[in-house]
Amino acid sequence: MSVVAISPRQHPSGRTSRSRLVRRRANPTLTITVDLAAAAASPRLNRLLELLGELAASGEGRLSRDDADHPPIAADPSVIRILTGPRSVQQGDRVVPLTRIEYDLLLFMAERPRRVFTRIQLLNQVWGYDHAVARTVDVHVRRLRAKLGVDTPLLTTVHGVGYRLADEARVSVER
Repeated sequence: MSVVAISPRQHPSGRTSRSRLVRRRANPTLTITVDLAAAAASPRLNRLLELLGELAASGEGRLSRDDADHPPIAADPSVIRILTGPRSVQQGDRVVPLTRIEYDLLLFMAERPRRVFTRIQLLNQVWGYDHAVARTVDVHVRRLRAKLGVDTPLLTTVHGVGYRLADEARVSVER
């Protein structure tokens, strides 16, 4: 189970950034994710689920009875969410299993949009050394693209130079 608290925030200039999808919230929100398929529910987990249900039913929660009757709309699969706390990546409703280097590479590129990095720069910044074969970066970029799907624009190859985050990439970094 993971708990994420999201407080309301404003973008400094009042505009949305192209590198991050910014949602404005009127009230603070608490998101609780419970993996029910992992194992049998413990008595404590059952009690937590009962309390959450009571909170939603009492009207204090943000769920209405109508929301509880309808299944949630699937998240947009073209949006990639990088969650820095649990070090995970979500694509729509799916959690994308990434290796440590793949995650670090994606986060590094997402935090620096519209900048082109050479393979040596990426080895130095992401791997922490630059004495490896530069084609190592190519392998990890290829694996990252395969895991996120060929239809998802993510990293663009700048021929003769290196890589950069694609302009049309919809990536959100959530701290």
